[in-house]
Amino acid sequence: MKISSMAWRNIWRNRRRTIVTTAAMTLVLLITILYSGMVEGMLVNLEADALDFEVGAVQVFARGYQDKPSLYRRIDDADDVVRKLGEAGLAATARLLGAGLAASGEFSAGVQIRGIDIEQDGRVLLLSEQVAEGAWLDGEDPLGVVIGRKLARTLGAGPGAELILLSQAADGGIANELYRVRGVLRSVGEVTDRAGVFMSTAAFRELMVLGGGAHQIIVRRPRQMTLEETAAAVRASAPDRDVQTWKEIIPALATMVESTRGLIQFVFFIFNVVVAIVILNAMLMAVFERINEIGVLKALGAGPASVLKLIYLESMMQVGLAILAGVSVSVPALWYLAAVGIDMRSIAGVSVMGIAMMSQWKAVVAPHVYVGPVFMLVFVVSIAVLYPSVKAAFIDPIEAMHHH
Repeated sequence: MKISSMAWRNIWRNRRRTIVTTAAMTLVLLITILYSGMVEGMLVNLEADALDFEVGAVQVFARGYQDKPSLYRRIDDADDVVRKLGEAGLAATARLLGAGLAASGEFSAGVQIRGIDIEQDGRVLLLSEQVAEGAWLDGEDPLGVVIGRKLARTLGAGPGAELILLSQAADGGIANELYRVRGVLRSVGEVTDRAGVFMSTAAFRELMVLGGGAHQIIVRRPRQMTLEETAAAVRASAPDRDVQTWKEIIPALATMVESTRGLIQFVFFIFNVVVAIVILNAMLMAVFERINEIGVLKALGAGPASVLKLIYLESMMQVGLAILAGVSVSVPALWYLAAVGIDMRSIAGVSVMGIAMMSQWKAVVAPHVYVGPVFMLVFVVSIAVLYPSVKAAFIDPIEAMHHH
């Protein structure tokens, strides 16, 4: 009789134990696959929210700007840099940055003023899609601004409200102008929510009496390029500038993403240790129940390798059944979580590392979401079954046949 046929017959000799053991492995595999998909989805969405709405993949500044931000410290040839980046296949947009005081009615608050190229900014970032009330900026409305969610609440200013901005202009005078709120953003990030005021580049230059150049250039990473390749291309197009990736700009978020992915593997291991204990117990019982049979098998000429193979095959067949069942159940479940997700609007405004949590938490369906849990299950079971299989392989046939 072939060993594989014998192994298949043996696992069904105690049908209840096989079903319980396989069900335990199936449940753990299902949980780890769904957990992996959901956590990966959270990290991917969190990273995408930071990159697509505000930060971009890579940013360019004038030398020393980040150490000491100043209205006067600009990238003088910003338009040329953006053009060179475009020629290199990188979408980029230049921004002007300033600070000031905003007032509406009886309320006032400190604000971060950002002048943007409305058309070009839309090619790089998706902030224009995050308007909760009103409308996004329009070049035909130079005195229209868009403000952050919390700032709107602080000032009591919604779409249509008047907003006075005060600051210091580049010529040393007082910059002041009356604007109209065109729109209010959804929760995007802590700084933007609390203090963000967006206007067109032309409106910013007029308010601040500012000439050419820009304070910041934001670059979007093409899908076919890695972050490192994108940064290298930006440095080549913008020499003698400070170039930083999003991981350098938000190191806390980058660290959290990497450490959380490492935590997933640790959680997999903990779950599978439980399965390993179940498998170890089941296989030990299976070996002790069949000591006489194993002794006869060895007396008929079966070597330690054949017995070892038999026990391992029995375990792997149960693992195979668990993988088949677990993956079959997880596919529709993970598809649902990826398509529909979990409604997170009840915690709207909550931020992680300064980045707003997504309103809909969706899973990610990718090969590694399945490969990781399956590999971990096979690995842990292989280790767990080592002791009972070695014990059976090297048992003395005479003692085994006389065992009661």
